[in-house]
Amino acid sequence: MAFRKKAEYILPFEPDILIVPECEHPDKLIFPSGVKQPNDFLWYGVNEHKGLGVFSYSDYKVRLLEVHDPEIKTILPISVTGGSFDFTMFAIWAGQGYIRQVWKALHSYEQLIDSKNTMLIGDFNSNTIWDKKHSNQTHSGMVEELKVKGIVSAYHHHHQMEQGKESHPTLSMFRHRDKPYHIDYCFASSDFIDRLAEVEVGVYDDWHKYSDHTPLIITFDL
Repeated sequence: MAFRKKAEYILPFEPDILIVPECEHPDKLIFPSGVKQPNDFLWYGVNEHKGLGVFSYSDYKVRLLEVHDPEIKTILPISVTGGSFDFTMFAIWAGQGYIRQVWKALHSYEQLIDSKNTMLIGDFNSNTIWDKKHSNQTHSGMVEELKVKGIVSAYHHHHQMEQGKESHPTLSMFRHRDKPYHIDYCFASSDFIDRLAEVEVGVYDDWHKYSDHTPLIITFDL
């Protein structure tokens, strides 16, 4: 929450596109003096204090596609244009229902989720370790469904990690160091993965004062 007060800490990483769950409405986004302004952004939410923000600090333009289903809320199909090449990005903040909400999006937007020029990125609020809490709509099932389309997790591909055995948590629940989980992901089609240069996850000591999440930073050589 209160991205306007935290932008100065993430912007030194020079993101081209930044996904910000729990972001305040644009009317409240008055950044302090000296903080770089985004070149383009979109926001979606029903609570003016906690929506999903997508910010471009590059030549990329972001536009919410008309096929967006408001019942799926903050899983946003977005057209990204103006950069090295155009692609479809699903900005994700899986709220109520968590992995079930992601599954609903997979089926609703099946025709948009392609083996090329496709990315799903954000806070999925899910992990293989919780598969038993769900019936047939599990995190592992989602991973396999995307894999069939040639879409894989950039983090797991880069670090050669198995789902559920991640070494780098992206969440410290309630900001407690002893409650670490990996729940943020970037799933990308093979044309992105072939150009994957680096995957970094912020560390607890650097970020816990600002958020219970640490940033997931994906670098592609485009």
